[in-house]
Order: sequence, then C-alpha cells, then structure tokens
Amino acid sequence: MIVCKFGGTSVASAEQIQKVANIVKSNPARKIVAVSAPGKRSGDDIKVTDLLINLAMAALKNEDIEGELQIVVHRFKAIADGLALDHTICDVIAEDLRERVQGDKSNEELFIDSIKAAGEDNNAKLIATYFNSIGMPARYVSPKDGLVVNDLPERTYALPEAYANLAHLKCTKEIIVFPGFFGYTKAGILRTFDRGGSDITGSILAAAVEAELYENFTDVDCVFSANPKVVNDPVEIKEITYREMRELSYAGFSVFHDEALMPVYKIGVPVNIKNTNNPSAPGTRIVPRRSVTGRPVTGISADSGFSTLYVSKYLMNREVGFGRKLLQILEDENISYEHTPSGLDDISVIMRSNQITLENEERILSRVKNELNADDVQMRHGFSMIVIVGEGMRNNTGLAARAATAISKTGANIEMINQGSSEVSLVFGVLQEFENQILQALYEEFFAHVRV
Repeated sequence: MIVCKFGGTSVASAEQIQKVANIVKSNPARKIVAVSAPGKRSGDDIKVTDLLINLAMAALKNEDIEGELQIVVHRFKAIADGLALDHTICDVIAEDLRERVQGDKSNEELFIDSIKAAGEDNNAKLIATYFNSIGMPARYVSPKDGLVVNDLPERTYALPEAYANLAHLKCTKEIIVFPGFFGYTKAGILRTFDRGGSDITGSILAAAVEAELYENFTDVDCVFSANPKVVNDPVEIKEITYREMRELSYAGFSVFHDEALMPVYKIGVPVNIKNTNNPSAPGTRIVPRRSVTGRPVTGISADSGFSTLYVSKYLMNREVGFGRKLLQILEDENISYEHTPSGLDDISVIMRSNQITLENEERILSRVKNELNADDVQMRHGFSMIVIVGEGMRNNTGLAARAATAISKTGANIEMINQGSSEVSLVFGVLQEFENQILQALYEEFFAHVRV
C-alpha cells in the first residue's frame, strides 16, 4: 500500500485535481490520499486557508460574514464546475461553513482552528466526490474517526492510540480521501497541526497502515541542496536520510514539514517527494540509510526570525541549577528554545522570534535580572540560523574551518556555532541581513567545484 499526500498547489484548481486523479489511478497501490486545502493558482492568488482566516476574524469581530463566506464557497464552486460536478457538494460546503462560524467562540484559538480546517475537510469531500464521478470508488474519511490529538496548551500532536485507530484503513478496497492538517481531542475538540501540517497527517496515515511508501506530492521535481531562489541551479538531492531531512526542514526547507518525519521514521517507511506536475520524475527519496558519496555535505539551508536571550553572571558554571531556572522562566511564558550555546560565565538561549512580545520580553528580562541575579541580560533580535547538513560530515575533518572561512569572506560575524551530538549538522547564528550572502558563499565552498 502507498499513502500519498497532495499539497495546496497540487489541489488548487480543477485542472490540478484531474492530475491528482490520474496519478492515483496509475498505481492501484495508491489507496490512501491525504489532501491539503486549495492553494494558490498563480503567484498573486490567495490560499483558501487565508480566505478562511479572514472569515474567522470577521466572525470574531461580529462583522457581516456573508461576503467572506461566499468568497470561500465560490472558490470551491469554481473547482466543482471545472470537474463537471453538480452543486450538491457546494451546498454541503456552504452548510458546513455556516455551522462552523456559528460555533463556540469562547476560545478564539480553537474557533480559528475549526474555521481553518474547513479548507482541507471540504476539499477532501469534493475530491472524493470527483473520484467517484469518474469511476474511481472512493470514500471520504474524517479525522474524527480516529486521528486523536492532545489537548491545549501544548502544540498539536497525534496520541499513540491514533495509529491503532487508523490501522484498519489498510484493509480498504476503496480509495480513502483523508483531510490533512487537523485531528480531534478525546473530548471531540478540533485542533490543527502547525501550518503545513498536512504532511504530518500523511505521515501518520503511512505509519498507521505500515505503508510500503509515503509519497509527498508538491510542485517541485525534488529537494535541492540549497534554496534555488538564492543559489543558481543548485544540485538536486536524489536520496537523503531522515536525519538529514529533519535538519534541513527545521531551517527553512519548506518542501517537507519537519515534524512530519517522526511517524514514518519510527517504523522505517521511506518517503518519496514528487511533483504533481511531473509525476514521472524520480523525485527525492528519504530513507533510514543511504549510500555514501564523495560529498560530505548534503544540503545547506537558512531560516530567519530568531532572537537571542544573552545572560552573563560571574561563576555561573559553579551555580547548580542556573540553567534549569533560566529555562523555567521561558517555560512560564510558554516559550520553547532552539539552541543554548554557553561559556563559563555566560549562556545564550536562541528561540523563534514569533514567540516574543514586548510584554513577555520585559517580564523575562526583569525576572532573569532579579531572580537569577545576572550581571547582564539582553534580548537581541534579527538573527538567522544557517545549517550545514550531511551524514558524511562526521568523517570529514576541517569542515567547520572551511565553513567559517567562507562565512568570514562575506564580512559577516558568526554570532553562534552549534554542532549536534549526531554530527550530521553544523549551525551558525548570523545577523539576518547576511543570510543570502552566506548561503551563496557556503554553497560555493561545498558544492560548486565538487562532483559526486
């Protein structure tokens, strides 16, 4: 059995959904299809998820929602018309949206989740209807029928019983069309995964049915060794390990959601990233282990939007529990951290800037100063993380020196260096303004003159 997931651009229009049907039909092993909400049809288009957020905000402000609701319905009608479906499915979608906007608004986060999820949920219903209309027996299955997730306030993740609940889908004779992006708590409350979380849904389904392969269809032929918008004609990656992909996805590789690897990694289901618009291309395979090549670095990625909490205190290294107390202050603000490079008398905690507000920054600085008696405490913003990844790095000497030399030639200062214990990644913290220059310099150093 093959589980396949189709992203937003793959299901953005009737023409794209027809391609999806042809791909699924071409291999009888493709029995479970996870789908996103319709994405952009062109560069200046708006994703259905963004239209739904507009609808949710209008409802929360008690504004007239009819106009925003009809924009969403018309988007689905355009798809239905292009697929020669009658408007019965559009009536179903309109009714579903009306029920959602009348839902409980006491928790704004959960209300917005419910509205956003309508994109994937209704697109799955529409695609299942289309499959049946062209003689492909198909059945829509709701995440309510088994995809159990945790409760607030933690980020959303599938509970262990979700896999057991969904395992029966392996016995299906029909094609299962399953909406991505969300699940339900044991109390029946809808919660969404992080944005891009349809990858996670597909991975959960692949693990639950112990699929032989999880195909993730998007709008590119493969994963590249660096961002093609920054580096000209980067090397294509034909095969990559789970660990390598996890590191690259964490730092800006938007082709595949970084959390989506864990379910398939645990039981060893290989992943194949493919292009809906060019399904014959081999794509990129994500596997537990791969053959060694002559190139120690597999990929280089960069992501911006990081902040650093810098704390200095003389003899910090002698103070038992200092690090725990510092991280407890961040936990009290519901903030997660990415890296914690430290010295004898100082420590930096690097976190995503979108977790920081003026209010909680002021509280954090005050508590660190007063409760931990720090000599100096600062919050700095505007950082990027540059990540160099490769299974061959552990057996390659001098790689950090080469990277640091390449970065120095750009005139940028390295604010932080961190190497994971797995030795498959090397992270450099730099000012955001130098991100693209550094990415280009590192690509030139590790890829431009090397052949596999």
